[in-house]
Amino acid sequence: MPETPRLEVGTKAPAFSLTDADGNTVKLSDYKGRKVIVYFYPAASTPGCTKQACDFRDSLGELNGAGLDVIGISPDKPEKLAKFRDKEKLTFPLLSDPDREVLTAWGAYGEKMMYGKTVHGVIRSTFVVDEKGKIAEAQYNVRATGHVAKLRRDLSV
Repeated sequence: MPETPRLEVGTKAPAFSLTDADGNTVKLSDYKGRKVIVYFYPAASTPGCTKQACDFRDSLGELNGAGLDVIGISPDKPEKLAKFRDKEKLTFPLLSDPDREVLTAWGAYGEKMMYGKTVHGVIRSTFVVDEKGKIAEAQYNVRATGHVAKLRRDLSV
């Protein structure tokens, strides 16, 4: 299988319209005029994804204060996302991409190494989309632990 194309800084962010944990439709265009962090994670309620989501939750005040919103996207169904959000007291949108179309468009789904084997799955990735809808940061294969702190350093937040 060919490598999933990667987004590059300066390119237009692929549009999306996905369902959130409450069944509402959320579009990237809803954030036009604002900066937004869009992060892709493999599965709600797993140890690494929980750590990463809680790090975003705990940094949300500073990120919002710097003009950055946060959106998390995974292949999980809205019902699972709602349980995850409620259990972890997450206060930013979690979006469902069960068909993995948005994940693929953003280069966050494809071949990856897991425990020494090549598998197909979600590539943990984080993007910053600027006010004009362009990619300002594109980080692939990020680590769940410590990633938010590194992102804050990179963005001087």
